Amino acid sequence: MKETHGGAMLLTSSIIAALGSFLFGFDTAVISGTTEALRDVYSLNDNLLGFTVSSALIGTLFGAVLVGRPADWWGRRPVLTVLALFYLVSAVGCAYAWNWHALLLFRWIGGIAVGGASVVSPVYITEIAPARRRGLLVAVSQLNIVVGILAAYFSNYLVAYLLGPEHPAAWRWMFGVEAAPAAVFLVASILIPESPRWLMKKGDRAAAEEVLTRFGHEDPQREVDEIEQSLTSERIGGHQSLLHRKYLKPLLLAGMIAAFNQLDGINAVIYYTADIFRMAGADKAGALMQSVIIGLTNLVMTVFAMVLIDRVGRKALLLAGSVTFIFSHGLAAWVFHTHAQGWIVIVAMMGIVGSHAYSQGAVVWVCINELLPNAIRASGSAAACFLIWLLCIGVSWLFPIVASDSGAAAFAFFAVMMLVQFVLVLKYLPETKGVSLEELQKRLGVGE
Repeated sequence: MKETHGGAMLLTSSIIAALGSFLFGFDTAVISGTTEALRDVYSLNDNLLGFTVSSALIGTLFGAVLVGRPADWWGRRPVLTVLALFYLVSAVGCAYAWNWHALLLFRWIGGIAVGGASVVSPVYITEIAPARRRGLLVAVSQLNIVVGILAAYFSNYLVAYLLGPEHPAAWRWMFGVEAAPAAVFLVASILIPESPRWLMKKGDRAAAEEVLTRFGHEDPQREVDEIEQSLTSERIGGHQSLLHRKYLKPLLLAGMIAAFNQLDGINAVIYYTADIFRMAGADKAGALMQSVIIGLTNLVMTVFAMVLIDRVGRKALLLAGSVTFIFSHGLAAWVFHTHAQGWIVIVAMMGIVGSHAYSQGAVVWVCINELLPNAIRASGSAAACFLIWLLCIGVSWLFPIVASDSGAAAFAFFAVMMLVQFVLVLKYLPETKGVSLEELQKRLGVGE
């Protein structure tokens, strides 16, 4: 009974923390349904539209970089609560934006929340989860991103259906819907326990052991001893910067995973799904409906990955995903080179999104937080997220410009990047499934 209660508590806390990831996904995808209206309302060309989409991503850079220290100083839980408030302000502000600059400001505020949540939500879940369930529970964070994306696509379609796709206020409602889940996250984030590893860093052994017991860990006392040993080793070594030589290997590996998370082209599809389908000949309503199909593909393949991630491991999923990415991007390049229309466009986009969902999407947050040692997990994860969002800005800003000239070239580039990922992952990435965080530090030469 105790283990059952602990498992329920662990799952509930993981889901609540992952609401930050749900809003991350919703906020990321919701703008795809508004791009055509924003072009008309604010007379935006391709460059200004790209900047409008990227405005939230500029905020993610600040969120990813700035959140690490507060998460280390004040704890993971209170930072999640502050991020929930930012999401709420952004949603309401975008819905009532009085001009283009106001829209950019509130999208930027939402971006801060997205960047912060992309760091703190998976860090929190990584630190509360037992090794045997860690991959699955951190994948809950990715699942919530995917559910958020699907919810945004469906919400956009529903708003367009109820108000009409040409209704002048439809785009405002699309943004405003996000306020409801943001309010739920704000309240729920107050209810979860603090991370036991953060409590140990602050010297509160009793509280850490109590939290581990509540979460159903098999031997909380032994686990607290391991965490204490790891932290003692770090203290003996003195204060060391993120760029200390001993952290170079895990940082490079985390950076590699982070970079290819954007160089797989997923956000070119997520941000511009409706535009891609319109480029391929669909009308506005049809493009929004096809976006829902893409969101469903994302969800199904993410659930598939959750089943496999603690069985076949992270490395195998990345290698398999690289292969299906290469074929899917190759098909997309052919589609735009030959100007093909109809079902083949949907198949190409489903292939790209599905490949991301069961490989990079499911693995990225798990791997980054497993590879980084306790001493630099929050700050190192923030650095990796900064790289992700920096590349995401580049992809989202440049894609409509490049695609308007040659969609084939854009997708061919992503195919080449996935070939490079296959080679590097095969050669350098260690398997991390089923290994405790402290043991993994030793294997990477950090915990001795």
